[in-house]
Amino acid sequence: MRWLKVGLVSVMALATAASGAVGQTLTPPPVGPTRALDGEATPAACEQFGYRPSPEFDRDRSPASTGAAPLVRAPPPPPPPPLSPPAPPRLQIREPVQEMVIIPSRVGVSGAPAAPYPGPAGDTERYPDAPTNAVVVTAEYPVSTLAIDVDTASYANVRRFLNEGTLPPRDAVRVEELINYFDYDYARPPSRTEPFTVFTEVSDSPWAEGRQILHVGLQGYELDQRERPALNLVFLVDVSGSMSSPDKLPLAQQALNTLIDQLRPQDRVGLVVYAGAAGAVLQPTPGDQRLRMRCAVNALEAGGSTAGGEGLALAYRMAEANFDRDRVNRVVLLTDGDFNVGVTSDQRLEDFVAERRESGVYLSVYGFGRGNYNDTLMQAISQTGNGTAGYIDSVTEANRLFRDDFSGSIFPIGDDVKVQIEFNPAQVAEWRLIGYETRLLNREDFNNDEVDAGDAGSGATVTAIYEITPPGGPTQVDPLRYAPPMTGERGGELAFVRVRYKLPGEDDSRLIEQPVRAGVVAPSDSTRWALAVAAFGQRLRGDPWLSDAFGWSQIQGLAHSARGQDEDGLRREFLDLVDRASELDRRIP
Repeated sequence: MRWLKVGLVSVMALATAASGAVGQTLTPPPVGPTRALDGEATPAACEQFGYRPSPEFDRDRSPASTGAAPLVRAPPPPPPPPLSPPAPPRLQIREPVQEMVIIPSRVGVSGAPAAPYPGPAGDTERYPDAPTNAVVVTAEYPVSTLAIDVDTASYANVRRFLNEGTLPPRDAVRVEELINYFDYDYARPPSRTEPFTVFTEVSDSPWAEGRQILHVGLQGYELDQRERPALNLVFLVDVSGSMSSPDKLPLAQQALNTLIDQLRPQDRVGLVVYAGAAGAVLQPTPGDQRLRMRCAVNALEAGGSTAGGEGLALAYRMAEANFDRDRVNRVVLLTDGDFNVGVTSDQRLEDFVAERRESGVYLSVYGFGRGNYNDTLMQAISQTGNGTAGYIDSVTEANRLFRDDFSGSIFPIGDDVKVQIEFNPAQVAEWRLIGYETRLLNREDFNNDEVDAGDAGSGATVTAIYEITPPGGPTQVDPLRYAPPMTGERGGELAFVRVRYKLPGEDDSRLIEQPVRAGVVAPSDSTRWALAVAAFGQRLRGDPWLSDAFGWSQIQGLAHSARGQDEDGLRREFLDLVDRASELDRRIP
């Protein structure tokens, strides 16, 4: 047996880390054999690297060593056990930085007990407080501007609540993430130099007579295998005690093994963990050494408190030390977001990530578990870090994110992607955007290339739904007595769509413009499905603008009519979720 000791980076504050520790040069320890290595991560095979699988890693449920995990749904986790009362408050004293020791049997922080983190009594999950978008009078505010959102964390999290027999908190439901969970078969762009096509369709609203729906879709160019750049990834894994339950660290290990199965020889991957302190478990390693990576991942064990700020600093330091502008440089964080040691302020962490983004290293965040899941922090740092946010509630979702949709989450085709819709007051009296409450931008932000916005990966699909009211229709805001007179100019146009984006690595944005012709058409299957999902999300949120007459049975009927072939079974699953939500809603007095 051999012990590999890796010194830790002491991060007294994130500002110090950004200017000091992050700028230092990493000296990788020896990594053993350099020939291509693959195969099953058995204890005997991992012995040569100094790793042994942790008892927490269930090999019977792990992905196959040379292939992806079977596409089966993991059973919902059992309800959490009763929690003991919280300890009396005491003065917060920063824990000393501890040495990370990689032992043959497991990987953890020396001195940290491998026991579940007790946490406070009760549920402490945190979600962004974002009021539902209001109805807007076109004559007063004709322009809607937003950063695109390709995240899907909310859908998986909502599914987790429903599968466990409870309705989700309203703030946990982000309608745009539910809509964007599905593919809508938009026309694909022919070239990566113009990486987006714009789809628009105007139809009657299914839930409000006299109103209409504007469906706007954005389809990203899909890179083929030869066009995909090499990867410089750093896995950053929370191994604190709060990650010890089966739906957290063990599931994160399975997700990482699925991702490892997708790597190519030209890719490089490092692994950093954090609990009471942070340490490097695996220095950047070529993608043809999958066995070494699996051994490192499978050896992780949970225990201790959560110094997430130190972990972020060390992961960025490793990624920047191996930065290559011709690669995809990204930190991939897997956590429940429960940062409780060192720098824990959401704003300070967000500021740190924003600063490191300028280095060209992006951040993607994947959440796990229940009870203390910090969705607010996950959304904030993923959006600031030019990455995506996902929530993994099962092996099936791990496969979807890290196998089926791998290229869309890893390989960028457009940075700072913004969409702006200008409505024609002669055709639209009122409008409201369904969802995107946390992704709204000011009108002047659209042309400002310094304003951060959403980022799109290979083949990404983005959908936005507007409910509009034509002049003379059932408006919800009284007209102004002294409103300016309407003009008939461009009377054949309902709206004008602008998309602004940067090609990866470029500083100057490019522009796509496309008018939307007035006139209602019969809704396509894509529009009807998007509207069914939008209604589902609005109903879960208690959206005041969705008619009470459009209930669960109407949502179910609309979705059934647009289900289509459903080869991956995701739409069948959605129909089941509607049934569950309906049943749970009936139980509420």
